[in-house]
Amino acid sequence: MFDASLWALVGLILFFALLWYLKVPGKVGAMLDQQADNIKQELEGARKLREEAQALMAEYQRKRKEAEAEADQIVADAKVEADRLAEEAKAALEEMIARRTKAAEAKIAQAEANAIAQVRSRAADVAVQAAETIVASSTAKEEVQDKVLKQSIKQVSENLN
Repeated sequence: MFDASLWALVGLILFFALLWYLKVPGKVGAMLDQQADNIKQELEGARKLREEAQALMAEYQRKRKEAEAEADQIVADAKVEADRLAEEAKAALEEMIARRTKAAEAKIAQAEANAIAQVRSRAADVAVQAAETIVASSTAKEEVQDKVLKQSIKQVSENLN
C-alpha cells in the first residue's frame, strides 16, 4: 500500500501545493503577461516606425516627383531659350550679312565712280592735248594760239566738270 508510486504521487501533490502556495503560477502568469505587454509595446513601436517610414518614403517620393517635374521644366525652358538664342543669332547673322553686302556694294559703287572720274579726267587731258596740237598747227601766230588754247582748255574743263 505505501509503495513508491504513492510516495511519488504525494511528493508531486506537495510540490504543486508548494508552487501554488508560493503563487508561482501567478508569478509565471505575471511574467508572461509582462512579456506579452513588452511584445505588444515592441509591436506598437514597430508599427509606428513602419508608419513613419511609409510617411517618410511617401514624402521622398513626392519630393522626387517634384524634382523630376522641376528638372523637366528646366529642360523645357532651356530648349525654349536655346531656340530663342538660335533665332536671335540667325537674325543677327542675316543683319550682319546684309550690312556687309550693302557696304561692299557701296565700295563697288565708289570704286566705279572713281574709275569713271579718272576716265573722264584722262579723256579731258587727252582732249586738251589734242586741242593744243590742233590749235598749234592751225594758227600761225603765237599769241592767237595762246588765246585759243586757253579758251579751249576753259571750255573743255567746263564741259567735263
